[in-house]
Amino acid sequence: MNIFLVGPMGAGKSTIGRLLSQDLKLEFVDSDREIEARAGADIPWIFDVEGEVGFRDREQAVLAELAERQDIVLSTGGGAVLRPENRACLQAHGHVVYLQTSVDQQLERTARDRNRPLLQTENPRQVLETLMAERHPLYTEVADIVVKTDKRHPKAVAGEIRRQLQAASPL
Repeated sequence: MNIFLVGPMGAGKSTIGRLLSQDLKLEFVDSDREIEARAGADIPWIFDVEGEVGFRDREQAVLAELAERQDIVLSTGGGAVLRPENRACLQAHGHVVYLQTSVDQQLERTARDRNRPLLQTENPRQVLETLMAERHPLYTEVADIVVKTDKRHPKAVAGEIRRQLQAASPL
């Protein structure tokens, strides 16, 4: 069984993914960390040198490989759903969970994070609103389960995901 977490930056994919993997005794993998490890560079550097298209090419290759594994909880990058190939790959290889959050919550959770190239701008709120307008329909399209994370403890969210997955198909 694979569980793929999708959603915008600051939704809690990495934090909730770690908790869920411990709870279900599955391996936790963060696709962004995997990309960085393989590139030998951080994501802002990849964006600077290769642009977003170069990063998305790397992301697509990593997601295709990771989705072939068994019994993982995978935290994807916020833009992983942009490519139809990624959405199809995730849907074909596991349960997709959309961690839904508001722009206000995203701003609060990412305010001090300098490792997010798309937010290194004068108006991060505008960037997040634009990204949400573009990506929310894609997250919804790909998701088997949607869970709201605003103002909720990560353990409570992980517990809700586990319960919904068990109700959909016993783990």
